[in-house]
Amino acid sequence: MRVGGIMATFADLPDSVLLEIFSYLPVRDRIRISRVCHRWKRLVDDRWLWRHVDLTLYTMRPKVMWHLLRRYMASRLHSLRMGGYLFSGSQAPQLSPALMRALGQKCPNLKRLCLHVANLSMVPITSLPSTLRTLELHSCEISMAWLLKEQDPTVLPLLECIVLDRVPAFRDEHLQGLTRFRALRSLVLGGTYRVTETGLDTGLQELSYLQRLEVLGCTLSADSTLLAISRHLRDVRKIRLTVRGLSAPGLAVLEGMPALESLCLLGPLITPEMPTPAEILSSCLAMPKLRVLELQGLGWEGQEAEKLLCKGLPHCMVIVRACPKESMDWWM
Repeated sequence: MRVGGIMATFADLPDSVLLEIFSYLPVRDRIRISRVCHRWKRLVDDRWLWRHVDLTLYTMRPKVMWHLLRRYMASRLHSLRMGGYLFSGSQAPQLSPALMRALGQKCPNLKRLCLHVANLSMVPITSLPSTLRTLELHSCEISMAWLLKEQDPTVLPLLECIVLDRVPAFRDEHLQGLTRFRALRSLVLGGTYRVTETGLDTGLQELSYLQRLEVLGCTLSADSTLLAISRHLRDVRKIRLTVRGLSAPGLAVLEGMPALESLCLLGPLITPEMPTPAEILSSCLAMPKLRVLELQGLGWEGQEAEKLLCKGLPHCMVIVRACPKESMDWWM
């Protein structure tokens, strides 16, 4: 590469730049480049490089996973993404209680755990690291007893955020059971089709301390969701939901919400009852703390609707855009 008119090699780059480059490499390639030279081996061993690890790209044998845990991650690890190979066949490695307990013992700084396509039916929730502040479950199978209220209330005492994305076993009883996590402030429900409108209303009544709620891709109507929020989540700061079943009166129940700062409505389903841009503007003007309005996938980008909202809400950041290519990237 050329720097200031002079041809530079990797050997000329400072450690900080090389570490930044290495951080974009998959885990397997990081380990391979450690064999290039002593300097690169030293850099691959740097604590900074192993703060955030993504293992979802690999079907990894347990032996390799244990090696990574002991050799590289340990106390350096802050966030971890893992795949459980739920659809890879009976011979594929599975996440085990022993591995979960080892994460808790060897990784005292682990704050975020994201599990993808994992069979957790034989993994008790008590084996998860007690240091977690964020737990994400994407297309996972869980035991029916995992999130019931009757379980040990001292489990995951620091948990602030839980993401439940396409977890088929999750139902009304589990929603009510989330009250055991007293530090919980952020809840994301995606594709949790077993949660009913009555269950959501009852659950939110007991989760009145939530500050962020996202309800996406569920069978619940937006109107019933907003009604439950307006009844029970008076301190909520961020709401994100799909617009299925949304009407102008349904949106109007948020008027006067004292703490609401961010509202995101996601398409692409638009019905005749969908509020007009003028009706959305009217409701948003009655939300005293609103600072961010995001409308995604409604087909209004570059249209008069966008201009109307931007002009009418000068105190807000108004974001009007198409749906992202990865339709479930909402949890990031």
